[in-house]
Amino acid sequence: MHIELTDHLRCPQEHDEAYLVLLPDKMDRRQVVAGHLGCPICGWNTAWTDNVPDFGGGWRSVEPLPFESGAEALLGIEGPGGWIALAGSAGALAPELMRILPGVGIVAINSPAAIGPDQTVSVILSGGWPLKGHSMRGVVLGRDAAGSMMSALSTTLPGLRVVGVGKPPDEALAAVIGRAGEVWVAKKR
Repeated sequence: MHIELTDHLRCPQEHDEAYLVLLPDKMDRRQVVAGHLGCPICGWNTAWTDNVPDFGGGWRSVEPLPFESGAEALLGIEGPGGWIALAGSAGALAPELMRILPGVGIVAINSPAAIGPDQTVSVILSGGWPLKGHSMRGVVLGRDAAGSMMSALSTTLPGLRVVGVGKPPDEALAAVIGRAGEVWVAKKR
């Protein structure tokens, strides 16, 4: 997990959004290979030794993506900086996006097992949404992460985009700006 991602993580427990405290045990440049995360509000904590924090209840996606490329165009991201989230099967897009969007951090939540962490991509396993509100430049949800749509919208900065599969969000929350088959693109209000 990239150390700077810590600023964008939240406690997975049911309480007001809270920051997490990171205690790294082993680092590889800016990657936390082993460490502990904990919540000062409720005492929740997790430890890892394999570069992949497990917030509990996570899985590795096996769902195929309905599109193979073009996520950077759908997200509308230009220029370096900030973070994007790829949830479920959308994590398979990480290699393409890190090549096309240099300088943009990528967090893959419950991504396919073939997607491993490196200096650009952080992988997190979590049954709940592990990201703070208003912290991502964009989010792509795989079909197996469609239940996280409300959290993805909350995480996305206003005016930026969420890409998903299936039923799009309510127009009161986000303007659907494009659809192709079952894939939709929405701009957060």
